[in-house]
Amino acid sequence: MSFTVFLGNLPTWVTKDDIKSWLTSENLVADDVKVIRNPETQESKGFAFIESPNQEEMNAIIRRFDRAPLEDRLLRANPAQPPKSGKGAGKSAPPTERAKRPAAA
Repeated sequence: MSFTVFLGNLPTWVTKDDIKSWLTSENLVADDVKVIRNPETQESKGFAFIESPNQEEMNAIIRRFDRAPLEDRLLRANPAQPPKSGKGAGKSAPPTERAKRPAAA
């Protein structure tokens, strides 16, 4: 069974390391984080998937990040839907120096 969180409405500068840092600062656990990028430009598509170890941790991540403000937007967090088919995600780009944290909801 998969315990994957869809994290959407992210600014394009957000990296895997940013998300891992946010999770760590909230004492939340993730097995893996994947920021989805355009395979040609490596620019973030504005969403990521967070693999959590269990249902309880997945729900805690969703509660913390759904509708959390970041810059001029509200993040979206919900259980990920299974992929419909087709192409895989692009490779991650190198992290940026800009690592803001979403404000507590």
